Amino acid sequence: MKLYSASLSGHSHRARLFLSLIGVAFETVEIDLAKRQQKTPEYLAINPFGQVPALDDDGFVVTDSNAILVYLAKKFDRHDWLPEDACTAARIQKWLSVAAGEIARGPAAARLITVFKAPLPAEETIGRAHAVLSLIEAELRRSAFIVGENPTIADVALYSYISSAPEGNVDLYTYARITAWLASIEALPGFIPFQKTKIGLAA
Repeated sequence: MKLYSASLSGHSHRARLFLSLIGVAFETVEIDLAKRQQKTPEYLAINPFGQVPALDDDGFVVTDSNAILVYLAKKFDRHDWLPEDACTAARIQKWLSVAAGEIARGPAAARLITVFKAPLPAEETIGRAHAVLSLIEAELRRSAFIVGENPTIADVALYSYISSAPEGNVDLYTYARITAWLASIEALPGFIPFQKTKIGLAA
């Protein structure tokens, strides 16, 4: 398997993290976002959306980080990470949508401002980050992981941008459950960290 990714991309880290957690060997092809390699004709032939990551599995290309998580769980029959029962599958899908929605518009966007100089309203973006983090903190009062007592791909989808939230000036200090949850994921066999940037509250 070949994964086209960028070290500072939380979306890329989701895919890299899950591949490592389930012990799948893969080759990484680094895409330089600063040089806009994701917009070159060569890369657009792989992913016409011009985004990272993209997974090439012997010629079958999967784009979108959450789609990659689902593909890998299904391909390798990892029902522990993506259970088949309707209730759990629906709950996981909900949090995948949160990762693509509220997390992307909150902690991920706040980090875009500081790391990539994105022209976004910082106060509003940080406010959205705390709104979704408060909901996740409440959810984690019910269980150790986001949909139960065991990790699923929902946790992987949420982890990267929450763990790096301080880089976007989003303080995690008051979120005790989230802090414990982050530590639980980081203690999993095969865990690989998201590359840190000394910026924002992480400076």
